[in-house]
Amino acid sequence: MKQPSSADVPWAVFAVTVAAAFMVALDLSIVNVAFPSIERSFPDVSTAALSWVLAAYSVVFGALLLGAGRIADRSGRRRIFLLGLLVFTVGSLLCGIAPSAWLLIAGRVVQAIGAALLMPASLALLLTATAPAARAQAVAMWGGISALAVATGPSLGSVLIDAGGWRWAFFVNLPIALVAGVATRRVVDESVVGGPVPDLIGVAVISGAVAAVALAITQGGEWGWSSGRIVGLFVLTAVLTPIAVRRSTTHVAPAIDLELFRSRTVVLANAATLLYAIGFFGMLLANVLFLTTVWGYSTLAAGLAITPGPLLVAVLSRPSGRLAARVGYGPVLVAGGLTFAAGLLFYVQVVGLEAHYVTHWLPGALLVGLGVALSFPVLSAAAVAGLPQERFGMGGAVNQTARQIGAVLGVAVLIAIVGPPASLDEALSRFHRAWAFGAVAVLASAAVSAFHRRPSLVAALATGIVAGAPGLAPAEAAG
Repeated sequence: MKQPSSADVPWAVFAVTVAAAFMVALDLSIVNVAFPSIERSFPDVSTAALSWVLAAYSVVFGALLLGAGRIADRSGRRRIFLLGLLVFTVGSLLCGIAPSAWLLIAGRVVQAIGAALLMPASLALLLTATAPAARAQAVAMWGGISALAVATGPSLGSVLIDAGGWRWAFFVNLPIALVAGVATRRVVDESVVGGPVPDLIGVAVISGAVAAVALAITQGGEWGWSSGRIVGLFVLTAVLTPIAVRRSTTHVAPAIDLELFRSRTVVLANAATLLYAIGFFGMLLANVLFLTTVWGYSTLAAGLAITPGPLLVAVLSRPSGRLAARVGYGPVLVAGGLTFAAGLLFYVQVVGLEAHYVTHWLPGALLVGLGVALSFPVLSAAAVAGLPQERFGMGGAVNQTARQIGAVLGVAVLIAIVGPPASLDEALSRFHRAWAFGAVAVLASAAVSAFHRRPSLVAALATGIVAGAPGLAPAEAAG
C-alpha cells in the first residue's frame, strides 16, 4: 500500500484554499473579542440589537452552506470560490467602514454569504487537486488550520484591536483576500461536475430549516426558550426538514444528496462533528471568559495564554492526518476525544481562583491542544472519505453545517451554564460545570467515532484502493 508523501499534496493549491478557509474561520471567533469595542462605538444601540453582529453571521453562514456546496459542485468550484472571496471581501469592507450598527450587521450578513460560498468550494478544490493517497493528510491539514484560526481569533483580535481599533478585525481580511484571489486565478484549475440545475426550491427549504434552528439556538437565551418566537422557529424547522428530505428523494438534482448518507464513515463523522463542535466551541468561549473574569487577565493576555494549544494543533495536524490514513479514523478520533476530555477534566480538578498559569492552566491547555490535533482535522477528513469527486463540495458542506450547528449550540449551552454569577466562588463553580459539560460532549463524539469500521478498510479508502475497486461505488465502500 502506497503511503502518502509530501509530493502528493499540491502545495500551491493548498496554500490558496487554506488561506481563504483561515480567513473565514478566523471571523467565527475574532469578532467576539471586538464586541466590547463595537459597543463603545455605538452607545445608542442596545446590546441586544448589537448582538446581531454575532448572530447574523452564524445564522446566515450555517443556513447557506448546504446549498452553496451543491451549487459549487454543479457550476464550478473555482468560480464559486472566487465569487465567495469577492462577496466576503465586500462584506469585510462594509463592516470596516460601517458608520452605523445596522450597516455593520448588514456587512456581517454579506460576509456570511461569502463565507458559505467559500468554504465548501475551498475543500472541494483541494480534494480534486490532491492525489487520492494524500487526501486524508491534506484535508487534516486544512482542518487543522481552520481550528487554528478559530482558536487564535481571541489573541489575534486583541492585538489588532489594541493596535488600531475594532475595524481592523475586518480590514485584516482585505489583503489576504486580494492575494488569495490573484493566486487562485494563477494556480487553481476549474473543477466542475455539471449536470442539471439543482433544486433551487429545495435549497431554499433546507436553508430555511437550518436558519430557523440556528436562530432558535442563538437567540434562545435572549428571547426565552419557551417564548412563542423560539417555539415557532423549532416548529418551522420540524416542518421544513421533512419537506426538504422528501424533495431530495424525487428531484433529479436534489438540494441534499442523500447518497452521501449511504457511507457509514461519512454519517459517523458528521454525527461526531456535531457533538465535538458543542464541546470545542463552548470550551473556547469558556476559556476566554474565565481568564478575563475570574483570573482578571486582559483580553490580550487571555488570548496569549490560550495560544499554546492552537500552536500544537498547527504542528500536529499533518502527522495526525497521516496517522489516520495509516491506522484508520476510529482509533485516532477516539484517542483525540479522550485526550481532549482529559484536558478539560484537568481544569475541573485543578483550576482555582488564584492564577497559576504554568502549573494550573498550561498542562490542561496542552492536553486539549493534543486532543484537538488528533480529532478536529481528522473529522474533516473522515467526512469526505471515499466520496467521488462530484460530491466533494456537498460532502464538505454537510460537515461544515454540522460543525456550525454544534458551535451555536455549544455557545448557547455555555452561556446558560455560566450565566451572571453572584460571586467569584460561584463563577468558578459554574466554569467547572461548563468544562465538565464540554468533556461529556467530546467523549460522546469519541464514542460515536469508535463505531468506524476496521482500520484496514478505512486506510484503503484513504489511499483510493477500495474506491477504485471494480463494481464498488466509493460511497458504498465507505459504508
